[in-house]
Amino acid sequence: MLFIDNKGITDPAVNLALEEYVLRNVLLDESCLLFYINKPSIIIGKNQNTIEEINVDYVKEHDIQIVRRLSGGGAVYHDFGNLNYSILTKDDGQSFHNFGKFTKPVIDALRKIGVEAELTGRNDIQVGERKISGNAQFFSKGRMYTHGTLLFHSELGQVASALNVRPMKIQSKSTKSVRSRVANISEFLAEPMTIEQFRNVILAEVFQCDPEEVPVYPMTEEEWAHVHRLADERYRSWEWNYGQSPKSNIENAFKFPSGIIDVRLQVEEGAIRQIRLFGDYFGAYDVSELEERLLGVRYEEEALRYALSQVDLSRYFGAITAEELLALLLLREIPARD
Repeated sequence: MLFIDNKGITDPAVNLALEEYVLRNVLLDESCLLFYINKPSIIIGKNQNTIEEINVDYVKEHDIQIVRRLSGGGAVYHDFGNLNYSILTKDDGQSFHNFGKFTKPVIDALRKIGVEAELTGRNDIQVGERKISGNAQFFSKGRMYTHGTLLFHSELGQVASALNVRPMKIQSKSTKSVRSRVANISEFLAEPMTIEQFRNVILAEVFQCDPEEVPVYPMTEEEWAHVHRLADERYRSWEWNYGQSPKSNIENAFKFPSGIIDVRLQVEEGAIRQIRLFGDYFGAYDVSELEERLLGVRYEEEALRYALSQVDLSRYFGAITAEELLALLLLREIPARD
């Protein structure tokens, strides 16, 4: 494995561009590890409806940058107390959705400093009942990355204020607040340390050597120029970060085991004319492929069932059946699972 130095850049547009550039262009036999810390920002999941995920007034008042990432999952708040990591690897056909494989060295490092962390649910690292890390994945042409947040000493009040948390995201019957469900790693340390020292602990665990001896991939000036161009063209653009939701006369959402799927349909003359499938689900393939397949399909059970039977839905949503998605589209009760 090689380490990629991001030069201490805290612009989320550049850091996400660097992540994408390495994934698509640095075709090494070895895996790569990238760390970055972003200035106050909200990083939106690939399939989410940005406006519905953020507190627009609060974001504007506090100059919080909004950037959409390539991976699925939910919106997360970043600031200078949040260390982010990304592990970029070849796809072996078995690693997508295997968060345990990539979070293990992080969890091992946390336990070495006395933080009793464990992987829970789909993609979270928790200490007891409190979340300290969320993780997501992206796949493209035989390459993939798993990236995650590590709340070290983040402003948790900002997390609650900047994000709109949908009721179906709250698991507990007692409806806990966002703040009560998340925690900073620094709260669990026996001895205080800086975020830089924490970063070095993880480096030492991943590479099994002193941080000064970690092998580094040397990014060239030409490569950095490509990164900055990508940051400008994609990650700073309104079209990418916000996009436009379709006018919808049919809306429905449901929280499946693989995540929330939120459907917006415009039906005209009995056929689907516009469709968007928002949500915090993880999928190996771009959901726009499925949206295009459903355009023009008659909005009735037989036609929709046939259209859905022609595709492998797990590519887009993970564990979901055609009958479940059909019920969501037709505003019916979702079939109970055995």
